[in-house]
Amino acid sequence: MPQAYENAGVSVEAGYEVVKRIKSHVARTDRLGVVSGIGGFGGLFDLASLNYKEPVLISGTDGVGTKLVIAKLMGKHDTIGVDCVAMCVNDVVAQGAQPLFFLDYIACGKNDPAVLEQVVSGVADGCVQAGAALIGGETAEMPGMYDEDEYDLAGFTVGCVERSKIVDGSAIAEGDVLIGLPSTGVHSNGFSLVRKALFEQAGYTVETRLPELGDRTLGDVLLTPTKIYVKALMPLFEADLVHGVAHITGGGFIENVPRMLPEGLAARIELGSWPVPPIFDVIERTGDVDHMEMFNIFNMGIGMVVAVPADREDEVMNLLANAGEQGYRIGSVVARGSDGVELA
Repeated sequence: MPQAYENAGVSVEAGYEVVKRIKSHVARTDRLGVVSGIGGFGGLFDLASLNYKEPVLISGTDGVGTKLVIAKLMGKHDTIGVDCVAMCVNDVVAQGAQPLFFLDYIACGKNDPAVLEQVVSGVADGCVQAGAALIGGETAEMPGMYDEDEYDLAGFTVGCVERSKIVDGSAIAEGDVLIGLPSTGVHSNGFSLVRKALFEQAGYTVETRLPELGDRTLGDVLLTPTKIYVKALMPLFEADLVHGVAHITGGGFIENVPRMLPEGLAARIELGSWPVPPIFDVIERTGDVDHMEMFNIFNMGIGMVVAVPADREDEVMNLLANAGEQGYRIGSVVARGSDGVELA
């Protein structure tokens, strides 16, 4: 054991223990294309084994932000990894790509193998949902940078799509229908405001129970993992039904929907056309946030917006139902006026 490094606050043995603990979780994510397991200097993936004709790789990276504070307060770390995977793969699938593999990065003040195993088990769960292999990662013990009970989590994914199947919004036309896929709640954006409104201003704790949240604690509701939309969207891509996709993350509808729209077009969103989870009403009330501003911060119950031809809406809804996903017609594409998103 490197005693000098141990004296500096870094446990090599704990690092070995983490690797030992996570191997079974990594094994659950194995898929066609994986060449080797974890432990090498780099993760290997054989793209040729998937028989793409004109493959285009699409990559994405993201973190979980201050939702990690909720996990720490709850002492529950086995779902936050799902959030990390979701934030990455949802960006990639929004452009038509099937996620292929994922790598994670964990930085911590003190390596607690039991806690980090929980984190990686969540990452593996997310990878299984997305059909992506966990082929590598890094755990960095950084005493002096983080408190002993703190950690940060980020990830990176690569997906692939045939060049002719890239979804970039260029096919979107006036009259297209906007289908919203429901979120599971706040997902992983806006948690600095969430914590300020609920904990600082309202004085709630993660153990608080509110009538509008049913039998769940506030912490349970906030820690609900971000939904992964890969299995719902891939059948739509395969049927050539999609003109564009917007992942509703930080910036809400106002910032994210225009990212998929060609110049000269806007999205008219029909408020009230989908159920808004009650947690957003709680945040709006306790944080004294303007109702319309909420749509510029949070997903408000819609995690993905899909633009499809109006005459194929029924096909889209049927495929979503077959995938176990609910879809809502939440608006349409219109000629642009002054704003990229009109909330009606």
